[in-house]
Amino acid sequence: MRTTLDLPKDLIDEAMKATRINTKTQVIITALEDLIRKSKISGLKKFKGKVDLDIDMDAIRGRQCRH
Repeated sequence: MRTTLDLPKDLIDEAMKATRINTKTQVIITALEDLIRKSKISGLKKFKGKVDLDIDMDAIRGRQCRH
């Protein structure tokens, strides 16, 4: 999808330098993907400590109990 944006040049340049991405398009795509990922993670944080999965991590990892 083609879109015309008026973005601060220094901001784009800093993002390209920080990420070592060579194209403006890819910097914008990466920024949007990161924004979406962070938003989803933030939404999941409200469930921290509220879901009891009752999972035996030793069994899942194939570890033998040494007791």
